[in-house]
Amino acid sequence: MDIGALLTSAGINIAICVVLLSLYSILRKQPSNVSVYFMRRLISEPIKHSDPFHFERLVPSASWIVRAWQATNEEILAAGGVDALVFLRIVVFSIRVFIIAAAICVFLLLPVNYYGQEMQHKQIHSESLEVFTIGNVKEGSKWFWTHCLALYVISCSACVLLHFEYKNITKMRLAHITGSPVNPSHFTVLVRSIPCSQNHSYSKSVEDFFSTYYPASYVSHQMVYRAGRVDKLMKDAEKMYRMLKTIESQTKKSYMPCCLCGKSTHSFEALNNDAESVEIKTSSDELQPSQREKKDVEKIYRKLKTIETQKKMSSTPGCLCGGIMHYFKMLKKEAESVECKTSSDRSQPSQTDKERPAAFVFFRTRYAAIVAAQVLQSSNPMLWVTQLAPEPNDVYWSNLSIPYKQIWLRKIATLLGAIVFMFVFLAPVTFVQGLTQLDQKFMNQLVTGYLPSVILMLFMYAVPPTMMLFSTIEGNVSHSERKKSAGIKVLYFTIWNVFFVNVLSGSIIRQLSVFSSFRDIPTQLAKAVPTQATFFTTYVLTSGWASLSFEVIQLFPLLCNGFRRFILRRQEEPCSNHALTFPHHTEIPRLLLFGLLGFTCSIMAPLILPFLLVYFFLAFLVYRNQILNVYVPKYESGGQFWPVVHNTTIFSLVLTQVIALGVFGIKRSPVASGFTIPLIFLTLLFNEYCRQRFSPVFKRSPAQVLIEMDKQDENWGRAEEIYKLLRTAYCQFPLLSLDLSTSQELSMAGNSGQNKDEGSSKDQESHNPDLNEIKLLS
Repeated sequence: MDIGALLTSAGINIAICVVLLSLYSILRKQPSNVSVYFMRRLISEPIKHSDPFHFERLVPSASWIVRAWQATNEEILAAGGVDALVFLRIVVFSIRVFIIAAAICVFLLLPVNYYGQEMQHKQIHSESLEVFTIGNVKEGSKWFWTHCLALYVISCSACVLLHFEYKNITKMRLAHITGSPVNPSHFTVLVRSIPCSQNHSYSKSVEDFFSTYYPASYVSHQMVYRAGRVDKLMKDAEKMYRMLKTIESQTKKSYMPCCLCGKSTHSFEALNNDAESVEIKTSSDELQPSQREKKDVEKIYRKLKTIETQKKMSSTPGCLCGGIMHYFKMLKKEAESVECKTSSDRSQPSQTDKERPAAFVFFRTRYAAIVAAQVLQSSNPMLWVTQLAPEPNDVYWSNLSIPYKQIWLRKIATLLGAIVFMFVFLAPVTFVQGLTQLDQKFMNQLVTGYLPSVILMLFMYAVPPTMMLFSTIEGNVSHSERKKSAGIKVLYFTIWNVFFVNVLSGSIIRQLSVFSSFRDIPTQLAKAVPTQATFFTTYVLTSGWASLSFEVIQLFPLLCNGFRRFILRRQEEPCSNHALTFPHHTEIPRLLLFGLLGFTCSIMAPLILPFLLVYFFLAFLVYRNQILNVYVPKYESGGQFWPVVHNTTIFSLVLTQVIALGVFGIKRSPVASGFTIPLIFLTLLFNEYCRQRFSPVFKRSPAQVLIEMDKQDENWGRAEEIYKLLRTAYCQFPLLSLDLSTSQELSMAGNSGQNKDEGSSKDQESHNPDLNEIKLLS
């Protein structure tokens, strides 16, 4: 490939970036796209819609870039949590280390490579990219000391910056543990593989076991149940709640009189008692719902009506005025009673059938919970398996029903499946490499410079969903673990297929022959990396620059929003359940892959570094904007993925040094080779130091910190508050995703408007004889 083909690829990707970023700056100004580009802000704070048309909406602007650049770390932490801030530290680390690498390699090594041997150079646009690589330096050249010096500078800079980041992120993680509000997961242990008993239920077994062996610290427990019809009813009720919530927002002050006392209330709407027709009434008959909404409400209403008729005698006095709370309002209490049965009810066979051999066990202190989680509970390691529970919002409930004895089989099966998928992917990668090897006499610069990287990028889009499926099958019990596992699989997959397979591919047979002799691997890599550096440069342009442009424009959510608004004609904003979480499992592997390419090609082909720096700077702005406005954090891992980043960076450095050692050996430079060997050992020694110094904090919480927190809670008298929180934290069947603060505000609004609307309510009662049959949905 020559400079012309590289410039062709760069020009195409620059044009794509400019067009998409300009389009984004226009689309984000449209009120109809608020739920696409400002979902996080839409949930956390009210956004005023500027409905009047302005010409500025159609003019591209860079205001979002300025806003993303000026955002502080405190704002990022408040918007995305510790995980978002740690992710951005990866980007900042990459920018710093590659600024150093670009400065020394572009200004020192690039001229050395270009004039490495006596030859007649062409015009710059016609030059082959190979003349800018280390392969252009003749054997035995005295200038290889410059490459060895650059390798030392890059390696030492990377290690110093890694130590700095590891130290700061460790402090950040500890500050997150100590400074965050009371976290139920610190007091909770997940128990799996509970032994089955013929005499009593799983719940009784858990209570007896922990009451016997942890009598001073055991509080209570919450069983895991088989999801069935109850889960479906909960989803139906939540659907109806969202629908009525939307209707209420359209009739803000349409207060209805209470069914018995005639006082004003802030309830959603009134449902007629007629089971055949459900009419939503307001005091002024302002609202006319669509036929589809009527049918949905009617369907769910009939279900609830059936339950209510069976439980008519269980109506209890509920509201402050002494009105009747019908059975619909008792659903939440009933669900809680299903989840939190008393010891006498647990012995019933029907309840035993619904229980699964897993439970959340609550302890009085954090220290007691962590001790119980790390100690072997039984002489049989496959029984009473304990671990610290994930956060309540992080629990992946469907995998808790998987028998623990199947976990190791599932992990082996998914590992084999991932390996098979990895080797199946050899076919498209080999095809892509075939395109890059074509003679340009027959293929134009577009095919050789742009098409191969595009084809590979399109194939790579199938990898994250597949790896996420494998991680789900593995049996991970939390969303964060599932995402971390999928991210590691995607990382291994991309490093293997994008780097090693592309470097070592001429054909599949050649790839197999390379690994037949492991002692030849450094030599083979040293020969292949400089020749494939041109493909990696175009891959950075295509998979890097263009992917960031598609990330910021959110193409799929944008199309879904347009279909919902203009085809389905639904104007209400989606709820928080439709909010996107940050895709760590796709973005972290991409960053680490580009870091690997940057390190390995820095002294071999320095021309890649300016393009890589542009990618990292653009990533810094794009990801900050997305964290501030788009992605909603639903759980927090406290930067749990940073050790993976550190280990991958060390691997990239060692691989770069091994490849450099092979190149120096091929080029017959014994001095450079001799100085490279100690560098490899020093890098591995630094990694071992970091593993001993910082890594344990990411695996276990320090007892000193937990005991201090327990003492602080005891001094402040928060024990009862914590126990109350634990009883409701892990709810397997949440009835409705209610915003409690909003409910309280509505209650206050209803009470303040009660006296004002009392007279009008009585008039309405005189004109509405059916009010005694009204059911109030609050």
